[in-house]
Amino acid sequence: MREQIAVVLFLLSVPGFWPQTAPAGWKAIIDSKGLCQIAVPPDWVAGAENTGSAIFRDSTTGIAVVTSQPGQAFKPFTESFLKLMKIPKEKMFENTAKRIFYQDKASRNADDPTSFSASVPGRDGTCSCRVVFLLSVSEETAKKIALSLGPVPE
Repeated sequence: MREQIAVVLFLLSVPGFWPQTAPAGWKAIIDSKGLCQIAVPPDWVAGAENTGSAIFRDSTTGIAVVTSQPGQAFKPFTESFLKLMKIPKEKMFENTAKRIFYQDKASRNADDPTSFSASVPGRDGTCSCRVVFLLSVSEETAKKIALSLGPVPE
């Protein structure tokens, strides 16, 4: 039994063994530096080469952007920064050493966008993304895009 547990723990520590957070069939969108990526549904269209963006229908309906900040150490937001950014506690979904994920704009009006932002540790810095969308894009889809954020596998 101990040997089986040791094997499982070893496999979980191997980069690339973790399951992808993106659903099957989604496509990778890689930032301009080739360091960070997100995944978007198949009906989203990638932006011009090396832009790290994708749109749904047009850029006012849904847009997802991924960026990298090489050399910028990843760390959770401090309480004072959260107050400065005016992020309500109920909109801060995760603020840990593994991920920052929050809703930075919410709207119930069909013509006003809602957005999610996320950051995670990268290979040599921080990976970030923002997903801005109208009500015609499901909130669940937007969350899945933001939560797919991660470094490009080596």
